[in-house]
Amino acid sequence: MQDKVRSGVSEDRFTGAIESQTSKIPSSGYLAAAFGAIAASAILKIVGKDDWALFVGQWPAAFMLMGVYNKMVKQHGSDAYSQAAA
Repeated sequence: MQDKVRSGVSEDRFTGAIESQTSKIPSSGYLAAAFGAIAASAILKIVGKDDWALFVGQWPAAFMLMGVYNKMVKQHGSDAYSQAAA
């Protein structure tokens, strides 16, 4: 892995448990969720549910951000300190 320790602080069990579960979701799943939310928002707007359309329309950014985080964790790991110590 990497020779240097990032900050000297290891991840807690809760974060590790979440990352072990979310790493099972492929990156395309987050992309599909984002496009699904865009489509749902457009449909809600067309049928006149403007408040719901705005609410659902804010989800794609969060899905994309989760996808980017997931991709970074898969590629670089988030707990270099614990992995280096093991």
